[in-house]
Amino acid sequence: MNLSPRTKIVGAIGLAGLVLVALIMSPMLMTSFPSFISGGGLPDCEEVTQEDEAASDGATSDIPPDYLALYQKFGKKIGVQWTILAAVGKRETDHGRSTLPGVQSGTNYAGAAGPMQFLVSTWGGAKRIKIPSKFNGYASDGDGDGWGDIYNPADAILGAARMLKRNGAPENVRRSLFVYNRAWWYVDQVEEIARKYAKDGTVKVPPQADSACDEPLVEAAPNDVVARILAYALDQRGKPYLWGGTGPDAFDCSGIIYMAYRSVGLTIPRTTFGQWPFGVKVPDGEEQPGDLVFFNAGPGTRPDSPGHVGMVVSKGKMIEARCRLCGPIKVTSYRGRDAIVGFTRPLQNADVVDQLKKLDSAL
Repeated sequence: MNLSPRTKIVGAIGLAGLVLVALIMSPMLMTSFPSFISGGGLPDCEEVTQEDEAASDGATSDIPPDYLALYQKFGKKIGVQWTILAAVGKRETDHGRSTLPGVQSGTNYAGAAGPMQFLVSTWGGAKRIKIPSKFNGYASDGDGDGWGDIYNPADAILGAARMLKRNGAPENVRRSLFVYNRAWWYVDQVEEIARKYAKDGTVKVPPQADSACDEPLVEAAPNDVVARILAYALDQRGKPYLWGGTGPDAFDCSGIIYMAYRSVGLTIPRTTFGQWPFGVKVPDGEEQPGDLVFFNAGPGTRPDSPGHVGMVVSKGKMIEARCRLCGPIKVTSYRGRDAIVGFTRPLQNADVVDQLKKLDSAL
């Protein structure tokens, strides 16, 4: 059945927005008041699926098979380029083959140890740590024996992948490498090695890392208000997560959304718990940019009271500030993520509709 544009709008808004429809249909307001209910073409820029990078002949001849398997396994599991992970291992200890102090035992002159050369303090304060236990560091159990051993290749490579992820990879590879070893010459060397390990000679980054994707995302927004909300949120990419943060230097999951709406003069609840009941519920598959996607994740949450939220930027993609150890604010996929509770549209809340009318009348 083909519906007229007006019928489509009324159906999308529901009874709560009928007053707004009248305003939208007014010729006097058509050029100044955005129809945030109508759809818009979404770019494919964010929908590209990253394929596993094939290893070059140079990689398979240089990297020991057990190490290559670990780099590829944990690169995929954590979500960083295995070529970068392998290049760090090459640059640090020649994949554990170095006979220098601190590789097989003890520490080097700087206090680093193991095949990925972690500082003991960065690992967690001890060279061997029971997993799970409370500690502040990257000690990891890659072989499933219940211990995070700084000298164990599986443990060390998993820990290195987590550290690279925490500091910007796979989007901002150079930043993550600089944090790993604070020298730009080191970053250049690792990237050069990584390119040689990749069959096509490049270090691939997710499409959402490309700033060229920002323009289509914003342009595809259903109206000017959503476009400005998205622009603010996208500008915060690369900044760290901070519980309770509302910027300008760091945000938590609901903080970035609260401030993005505030940037266009709209007030919504500050916390995830308040944002969930605030917006009008949107059926799965009908979400659009500017909508919110909620997850049953985080302390004190349950299915009817989700504790994590992201903002939809295109179908299947959201911008989120996930957690302190999850890496910086970035665009990620929400498809396939566990515990999705649902979607809401804050712009259809009656209070927001009223705020939009007042903002329009002030123009």
